[in-house]
Amino acid sequence: MAKVTITVNGEARTVSVPPETTLLKLLREHLNLTGAKLGCDVGDCGACTVIVNGKSVNSCLMLASQVDGFDVLTIEGLATTDQLHPLQTAFEEKGSLQCGFCGPGVIMSAKALLDEEPDPSVERIRDALAGNLCRCTGYSKMIEAVQAVANSVNSHPSVKSA
Repeated sequence: MAKVTITVNGEARTVSVPPETTLLKLLREHLNLTGAKLGCDVGDCGACTVIVNGKSVNSCLMLASQVDGFDVLTIEGLATTDQLHPLQTAFEEKGSLQCGFCGPGVIMSAKALLDEEPDPSVERIRDALAGNLCRCTGYSKMIEAVQAVANSVNSHPSVKSA
């Protein structure tokens, strides 16, 4: 067993897992954080996207031991009990998602992009979301939602901290 200590959504957690355990499996099966989904299990679909030390990653491709000592942010860490994150609100308002299976991964990819680049071009947004596959809806609504948040962040700096 490997002992892994990570900070997940602001909370330090230590878990003992077999060495072959992926970050996705650690999150879903050991920490009961089921927002990241197992889609393809080979890093092609993006349904398992989380943010590790500020970068979006496919958690199905990372071993849990690789994130020992790291900060991990999942979709569960974005909203509070009282308020959705601005990206979640924008995705809802724009009708960007239908079934919701890919949604957490798409939103986490968008969050990582906006954290790094608050005013991305449409091309940059497309690039950032390119690793997230969706079969239910068109990507244009997703891009519109990311743009809406970027515009909101740029016109209201207090949104950036959300």
